Amino acid sequence: MLSIKVPPLGESIVEATVSRWLKKEGDVVAAGDTLVDLETDKITVEVPALKPGVLTKRAKAEGEVVHVDDVLGELDETAVPATVGASAATASTPASAPASPPPATTQPPTSRASSPPPSAPPSETTKSSPAARRIAEERGIDIAAVAGTGRGGVVSKPDVLAASTQRPSGTQQPRGNGVTPGERETREKMTTRRKRIAENLLQSQHQTAHLTTFNEVDMSAINALREKYKEKVEKEHGVKLTFMPFFVRATVAALKQFPMVNAQIDGDSIIYKHYVNMGIAVASDQGLVVPNIKDADRKGTIDLSREIAEIAKRARDGKLTMDDLTGGTFTITNGGVFGSLVSTPIINYPQVGILGLHKTQDRPVAVNGEVKIRPMMYIALSYDHRIVDGQQAVLFLVRVKELITDPASMLIE
Repeated sequence: MLSIKVPPLGESIVEATVSRWLKKEGDVVAAGDTLVDLETDKITVEVPALKPGVLTKRAKAEGEVVHVDDVLGELDETAVPATVGASAATASTPASAPASPPPATTQPPTSRASSPPPSAPPSETTKSSPAARRIAEERGIDIAAVAGTGRGGVVSKPDVLAASTQRPSGTQQPRGNGVTPGERETREKMTTRRKRIAENLLQSQHQTAHLTTFNEVDMSAINALREKYKEKVEKEHGVKLTFMPFFVRATVAALKQFPMVNAQIDGDSIIYKHYVNMGIAVASDQGLVVPNIKDADRKGTIDLSREIAEIAKRARDGKLTMDDLTGGTFTITNGGVFGSLVSTPIINYPQVGILGLHKTQDRPVAVNGEVKIRPMMYIALSYDHRIVDGQQAVLFLVRVKELITDPASMLIE
């Protein structure tokens, strides 16, 4: 009998929550099949079967907190003959062409594997996030019938929630924790990730001298630049030219001029980072995550565009690695995608600065003594006042504004 254990979860992570079992007791599995998803405060970890066999026991239930090396379940590797180690794959074989059964002499007389392996349920063959599958199961929704709006057709939590609201009014919809429609209150236990996010935000507020300064940027030049080159860039490089890589480049230039905003406090010392690992805050089904682009200071606009798109997709699909989420030196968060006009972002501790971007909105502004309507964006810098002085913070934000207002100047940075 082979024990299925919680694998190493990554730097400084010691516990996880059993998010969803993908296999039932008695299921035949092939080597490499994902048995269970574990949710940590940073990423979702898939635990695969190391060998073919039959899942005989699920030792931990969904929602339980587990630690590294805890036993999750047991796999009987002797229940499946070696000659049919890939038998789980035959579950997808069309009924009109069934696989030939193995010789009778190779089958254990009382093994549960002697019956044909069950076909994978729709929720396992449909591309979907763990959160989407969990909500679909709670509400009795066939996830295979839900149209996915994520990249590659991945079904996300919002897709399932939208499908739920589109049901006929007379349809009874089960809800989480067994609560039926009409209840005035529900109680739901925090996920491991949500608890850790809350702890990190409180730690940032309690251990930093938090202050925010604001400015506004005329987005006319960036918008004109994007309009001129976006089709060419997408055709030649296969990436969409958004304004985010321009803000990354402007931020990198400002960090070089004001290195204390890219530093970190360690006891009574200040660690200056002579590189920029740029964190990009991404809202995913599992909560806010901040993957970072390593050595962003060494990359051009096209490379940044490509990497930003890639990490955002991995975040939405729950495919981020620990390397994606560690080592960041500064963070950019864009509340404008949700319609926010102004906010005070919280520092991603132990970093000492975070740049908040907001919605671009046409507003009347004075230009050379005349009132013009221009696309304007408020930008905010939250910083740790213990090592970043107010003057430095204001000048940093002014430098970002200057570079975005005149993007051609970034060519000589």
